[in-house]
Amino acid sequence: MPNSDHSHRLQPPHIALFPSAGMGHLTPFLRLAATLSSHNCTITLVTTTPTVSTTESNHLSTFFSSHPHVHRLHFQIPTTIPTTTDDPFFTRWSQINQSIHLLSPLLTSLSPPLSAIFSDFAASMSFGPLAADLSIPYYVVFTSCARFLSLLASLPSLNFGGTDDNYVEIPDLPPLDKSSLPPPFFYPNHFFTSFALSNVQSLLKVKGLFLNTFEEFESETIAALKNGRVLSSKLPPVIPIGPIETFNGEKSQLGRDYVLWLDGRSDGSVVYVSFGSRTAMLKEQIREIGDGLERSECAFFWVLKGSKVDKEDTVGIEELLGEGFVERTKNRGVAVKGWVEQEEILSHPAIGGFKVNAEVVVKAGLGMWVREWGWGGERLVRGEEIGEKIREMMSDEKLRRRGKEIGDEARKSWEGSGSSQKALTEVIDALKYTNSAATLS
Repeated sequence: MPNSDHSHRLQPPHIALFPSAGMGHLTPFLRLAATLSSHNCTITLVTTTPTVSTTESNHLSTFFSSHPHVHRLHFQIPTTIPTTTDDPFFTRWSQINQSIHLLSPLLTSLSPPLSAIFSDFAASMSFGPLAADLSIPYYVVFTSCARFLSLLASLPSLNFGGTDDNYVEIPDLPPLDKSSLPPPFFYPNHFFTSFALSNVQSLLKVKGLFLNTFEEFESETIAALKNGRVLSSKLPPVIPIGPIETFNGEKSQLGRDYVLWLDGRSDGSVVYVSFGSRTAMLKEQIREIGDGLERSECAFFWVLKGSKVDKEDTVGIEELLGEGFVERTKNRGVAVKGWVEQEEILSHPAIGGFKVNAEVVVKAGLGMWVREWGWGGERLVRGEEIGEKIREMMSDEKLRRRGKEIGDEARKSWEGSGSSQKALTEVIDALKYTNSAATLS
């Protein structure tokens, strides 16, 4: 490290960020771009066009309107590239990886020269070789939890197809219930499985691996990842920097209307129902969930999806939920289609229960997991079962207390010398010294 006499020569690092397709991938990158920019980094955000969904396009427009200092680098993806999947998001991931080499002249022409590239995990198998060719430090951003990374990192050595027991063993970590695993993992030739494996194998050569989680939430798994016990070959430095904060302008007026509705509800009285930005359920299951919400007699906020891509989601709420549902529940529930600012909803005092990554949530003492329900589409879960579990969850005071504790710990991770704040600052400082050394030479 240079001595303090040269501190005035330190140059702010210029970092290129490359998100992948899907709101679950784009949103953390937009937040990371805003956070890095607030730490005086020069940021270039590479955006692939056309976007898969309208929501992605709208969020990008909102972001660049509120962050004029972040440079946007358009990257046109050839959509005629053949793929082996019919999933629109998997198709785009495949097309992106087959097109990454086209980015080389665009990245080398940037001024000032790049200090580092941060790409999505879904593009790491192609970005790694590109960054190596350009001699640019390369980091991967993993937008999910540490537990899921431990599963992916163990993919090369795991046997998902065995029937001897109901668990998958990951070195030095508690076993994973097979019912919690994505169904494609049981089929090694499935696009998602082979694609994930290819990206995992590229991680050993990256400079660092950012996680959208924080030390206090997944301490056991993060320690195992850092100490190299998950893989026989040690992973690169694991850097938890979550939960990455929302950016200015992210909250829409539509979201404001939702918050006003929540403001009228008592603390901890509303169950939030969402199955992620990519999950489209069968109409029959959607109606059973609606039946369960009615039976529970709990207040609810329900985000619906009728198709994986919003451009194709043309079915109205009444058609999805059945005639009369909205009218019958209008005094205690809201059902909406489209994108909502989930973190703002979840952080509202009125929210008392929600569904996210089951295994991690249960271990943290934040929720319940009905293992026999499986993954969406495996079997039809009836409204009677759903209503009973909602009532049970919403009456559990221990879950509510633990939720508040985790929320407080998450906020502290970004305050002062909090774990996530410290981890990101150390990377930025290291890039400043590297950048300055290159300038001086």
